[in-house]
Amino acid sequence: MLDRVLGQETESVKAVDGVSFEVAEGETLGLVGESGCGKSTTGETVLRLREATEGWITFDGDDLLAMDDDELTQFRKRAQIVFQDPFSSLDPRMTAGDIITEGLRIHGIADRAERRERAGDLLERVGLSADQIDRYPHEFSGGQRQRIGIARALALDPEFVVLDEPVSALDVSVQAQILNLLDDLQAEFGLTYLFIAHNLSVVRHICDRVAVMYLGEIVEIGPVEEIFADPKHPYTEALLSSVPRVTTEERDGDFSTLRGDVPSPRNPPAGCRFHTRCPEARAACRESTPPAYAVGDRRQAACFRADEDHTYWESEPIEENARTNDAGSEQ
Repeated sequence: MLDRVLGQETESVKAVDGVSFEVAEGETLGLVGESGCGKSTTGETVLRLREATEGWITFDGDDLLAMDDDELTQFRKRAQIVFQDPFSSLDPRMTAGDIITEGLRIHGIADRAERRERAGDLLERVGLSADQIDRYPHEFSGGQRQRIGIARALALDPEFVVLDEPVSALDVSVQAQILNLLDDLQAEFGLTYLFIAHNLSVVRHICDRVAVMYLGEIVEIGPVEEIFADPKHPYTEALLSSVPRVTTEERDGDFSTLRGDVPSPRNPPAGCRFHTRCPEARAACRESTPPAYAVGDRRQAACFRADEDHTYWESEPIEENARTNDAGSEQ
C-alpha cells in the first residue's frame, strides 16, 4: 500500500517458493520452521484457501488448481483444516453445535435434527459433553475451543486434515491431551495429516516424516527419527540444537547456533537463502541455489554438503565478517 501511495513499483513477496512434497495416505507429515517461513501459507494453499500463482496441487490424482467451483465444493468435503488460534477461529455468535454443523448445513447434508445429533456425537468423541452443544465459545477454555475446532473439521468425514499449529496456543498439559486425541482420531477414522508446527518435540511425537522450511523453501525432508538422529542441513541442525535439554549430560554438548536475522522475503539472498546465517557456507552457496539432493531412500537435503564431488568443497568457509557484509548488501 505504501509503495502505491508513493508511486513506487511494488515488489511481490514469495511466501512459498518452489515447495514440493507429497503426503501418503494415512501418514502424518510435519512442516516445521521459524515463524514467517511460509508454513501456514503452504497449508492454506494446499487446500486452496489461498490461490497459488503457479505450479500444481494434486489430491488423489485430481489437479486442485484446475477445479471449477462445483468440483472445489466437493473437494471441501474431503479436506479440512484446524486453525492455530482457538480464540479467533470460532464465531462468537454461534453455538458449539452450530459451529460444528455449519459444513453439513452448507453442503445440504441431513436435516437439522440429524445434524444436531451428529454434533453431539462429535463433542463426545473429542472429549466434551453433548450437553455443551448450546454453549457459546466464550464459555469454553482454550483447550475446549480447540476440541470444538477439531470436531468441526471431522463433521464432513474428511480424508485429509491440515493441522495449523493446533496446540501452540494451549497450555502444555492441554497440548498432550489434544495430541493424544489427534492420534486416536487418526487411527479411528483413517485420517491423513499435514501437521504444521514450530515445536520439534511435538513433531517428533506425532509425525511420521518431517519437512523443514526456511524462507519459503523446503531445505530438508525425510523420516522423523532419521532427521532427528542425523540432520543433513545446517538449518535443521540449528533447529534441533534449539530444543531445550532435560538432562545435565547434554548441557556441554556441541550445539549449532545461528547469528543474524532472517532476510526479508521481498529480497531474499542470491544462491542458497540460508548462506547469510550458515556457519558452513562457502563461495558456492552465494553463487548458486543447491538442488534437493537424495541422502537416502526417503530423504532429501538442499545443501551442497550432500554432494561429495561438488565444487563447494574446493573453497574455505566464508568468514564471519564477509557473510555479515554479504547479508547487509542483499537486504
